Amino acid sequence: MLISPEQFIGFLSAALLITISPGPDNLMVLSVGVSRGRRQGMVFGIGCALGCLSHTVLAALGVSALIAASPTAFGALKIIGGAYLVWLGIGALRSRGGARVAHTSLPDESLGRLFAKGLLANAINPKVVLFFLSFLPQFVVAERGDVSWQTAQLGLLFTAQAAVLFSLLGYFSGAVGAWINRHPGAGTWMDRVAGAVFVGLGLKLIISR
Repeated sequence: MLISPEQFIGFLSAALLITISPGPDNLMVLSVGVSRGRRQGMVFGIGCALGCLSHTVLAALGVSALIAASPTAFGALKIIGGAYLVWLGIGALRSRGGARVAHTSLPDESLGRLFAKGLLANAINPKVVLFFLSFLPQFVVAERGDVSWQTAQLGLLFTAQAAVLFSLLGYFSGAVGAWINRHPGAGTWMDRVAGAVFVGLGLKLIISR
């Protein structure tokens, strides 16, 4: 059973806003693209995106096991996750922005090595694990059944949109990086939008429970 259109649209909208907001991943993709070239930036970005697959598997197995053991515990996870999203949102709202894309001379690396570095950067990042365990369950509707499959679909959707956006960032890294450096305030407003999404989503969940 596929996720509902409402789940798809709601999740994809939030995921896109989160992914385009200035952060370590997309700034690294831009830096690699600016410093080493379009192909290198695209390959590194795709690696970063695919690193999310490991977290998708962990989230799908963990959420499925939790709801099987105790629906009450699943509800508690969603509330705790909602509080974590609110905390992330407040941090983004308080951010002073000022994101910049570095243009430095770096030693050449093969495309395979850059892909592996991007993959590992996300796959072993404990903050990304925590984010997935907090973010994905917010869009799971337990009453629709097959929670693990719903979670897996959401994780795959997040990975797919991140791969597309990071590829575009890598390809247009020169122009995007220069624009961000000329307009540092843009990063602040993008942080504000992402922060509002986090806070709104977290509060909605907490209040609705």
